[in-house]
Amino acid sequence: MLKRFLPLACTALIACMPLTLAAAPTSLFINMTTDEGHRSSMAIGFGSNQLQRGHGLTIFFNDKGVKVASKVNASLYPEQQKLIQTLVGKGATILVCPMCMKQYGIKEADLLAGLKVSSPELTGNAIFAEGAQTLSW
Repeated sequence: MLKRFLPLACTALIACMPLTLAAAPTSLFINMTTDEGHRSSMAIGFGSNQLQRGHGLTIFFNDKGVKVASKVNASLYPEQQKLIQTLVGKGATILVCPMCMKQYGIKEADLLAGLKVSSPELTGNAIFAEGAQTLSW
């Protein structure tokens, strides 16, 4: 009798339990330090693929990567810049390192539309967001 009752009791107990284990939102933080065409396309494209799958996306252009984010370099990075603008339009956050901008002579007015000059707060909030994963290129 107990063998017949136990599975039924367990099933009933599980069915009555509230669903409290909702999946935590996930996001991807990409730290992009490269200004090399193929590598930057890989980083931006990988982020785009994850955004399309419903994950939040922040790309942090850092070190030489800031060159890819500058309108001054549009002739060097036409595909990358087109994809960056598409990502901004779809809700991705694109941050650009201010120290690196200074190093490479890039002004805020040189940045593509929708990009943000970063700060420790903006970068930290994205890196340490619950469910965030990081990658570096």
